[in-house]
Amino acid sequence: MALLKKRRLERTEQDTDYFQCYSDITIHEEMLSDTVRTNAYKLAIFRNLDALFGKTVLDVGAGTGILSLFCAQAGASKVYAVEASAVSQLASNVVKHNGMDDKVEVVACPVEEADIPGKVDAIVSEWMGYGLMYESMLSSVLYARDKWLKPGGLIFPSTADLFIAPINDTAVEDRLDFWSGVKDIYGVDMSCVQGFARKCIMSDDMAVCLVYPENVLSHPVKFASLNLATITLEDIGNISGSFRFCCYGSSLLHGFAIWFTVVFPGEKVVTLATSPYGQETHWKQTVMYLEEEVQVEQDVEICGDIKMSPSETNPRHLCVSLSYSIGGATRRTRNFQMGN
Repeated sequence: MALLKKRRLERTEQDTDYFQCYSDITIHEEMLSDTVRTNAYKLAIFRNLDALFGKTVLDVGAGTGILSLFCAQAGASKVYAVEASAVSQLASNVVKHNGMDDKVEVVACPVEEADIPGKVDAIVSEWMGYGLMYESMLSSVLYARDKWLKPGGLIFPSTADLFIAPINDTAVEDRLDFWSGVKDIYGVDMSCVQGFARKCIMSDDMAVCLVYPENVLSHPVKFASLNLATITLEDIGNISGSFRFCCYGSSLLHGFAIWFTVVFPGEKVVTLATSPYGQETHWKQTVMYLEEEVQVEQDVEICGDIKMSPSETNPRHLCVSLSYSIGGATRRTRNFQMGN
């Protein structure tokens, strides 16, 4: 019997699925509840009053329109709020409710289909997904940049950095230990389930969860940087880098966490960080588990390479290939996915 292959969605179907998820108010509530995220954009925009006053702005993926309204409040003469999902109607209502419909024009379509009259002075977009690249909205920002942004125009944010670090996950330890303790509770030995539980918990699906500073086992390493003024579609299709860690002390290593920071333009730099060492954001951290935990000791070296790319079946989904060696042992490679 032939194995059935996973159907590759046509791009129009992929986009429809993507935009439909943003028609649910829950995701917009989550983003607006993230004060670290939203205040970083507001601060960055208002620190660029001189650069935005009387200028034209393009908001890519405007959602409910709050970033467009920040730009209008900062003095922009015209803001094109491009939003492909049904929430564009809500954005229109919000714009009108705030008396900004003379400055903010909601454009209800994907940015690739938008009709923007002339060049713009700035682009603003909250394009970052889990692990930075999940959902791959950055391609739409680059499309807008190449088609409409004036030479020397501003992009909010202007750069992004990706970080990786080895971690211990006490929650995973507790979940694995649970099966050994069932007998003490119910008198039935279920320790034989632990192997299956490990495969389920430490799978090749990337997890989005909070990582605490005490769970980080070495100094983090920056493995990639993106300059939105110059990066290309080819570049974002193959983001890669190397890492080398020296462990702090004795611990179980369960996997690796990745996170990102973005920086906004301006003389007074504004940085939005999703690090375990900073304030919590809705992005949390993205975790890739090993197949089995590994005991590491102080000064044990961990080295390797990481590559991030869009999924072959859906470019909005994310694949990560992680190659690593612990303490000089044979290098191993594991492939992870998010969204497939």
